[in-house]
Amino acid sequence: MTSFFIAWLSNFKLLLLAFDKGSLSDPTLSPPQFLAIGCFPIRKTEPKNLRQESKRGYKQVWNYALKGLLLAAFVQIYHFSEHIHPKVILVIYSFHLYILLELMLAAVAALVRATLGLQLEPQFNEPYLSTSLQDFWGNRWNMMVSCALRLTVYDPTLSAWTRIVGRESASLPAVLATFMVSAVMHELMFYYLGRKRHNWEITWFSILHGVCLVVEIATRRR
Repeated sequence: MTSFFIAWLSNFKLLLLAFDKGSLSDPTLSPPQFLAIGCFPIRKTEPKNLRQESKRGYKQVWNYALKGLLLAAFVQIYHFSEHIHPKVILVIYSFHLYILLELMLAAVAALVRATLGLQLEPQFNEPYLSTSLQDFWGNRWNMMVSCALRLTVYDPTLSAWTRIVGRESASLPAVLATFMVSAVMHELMFYYLGRKRHNWEITWFSILHGVCLVVEIATRRR
């Protein structure tokens, strides 16, 4: 998990800090708060946004308890995987990954909130309720990463392409660039986790979603 916390998000946060942007540029942060936000996948929310963030992503204890039980059930199901269709196992893997990430990130955020008294933005917002790819990637899935990519990749690319093709069309190459950078960081992160040679599946997955999202945005505009 250090490869996710440090190699990706912390570097991106420090990059933003160099341009006086992002959550680390807040001059009111104490040294412990600065270190916590820099090292962990968390982001401080402004008091004016607290009610909106609460509605968007904070959950009741029973929600996490239910997901914890589901995670335990998935682990038991794997013992019988030879009797289950492989496609069903892949679906279970998808939910397993989501629940594991949410519980892990929520635990880190809860620890920081309890020890440092920070109000933090939620990391997930029930991604299985998404109504589109744009809704999934922009508003519901791993919002800490979405925010980091938006500030470090999407916004600068949008600004650069706006001078060339105009504001409306500039968002399309900005989306593709964002997914390409996300692909590279995922490949790096998975290399750190497993020390295996890349098969580039994650890159092609990101390119596929980036292209589909561009088509979705263009179709919606027309």
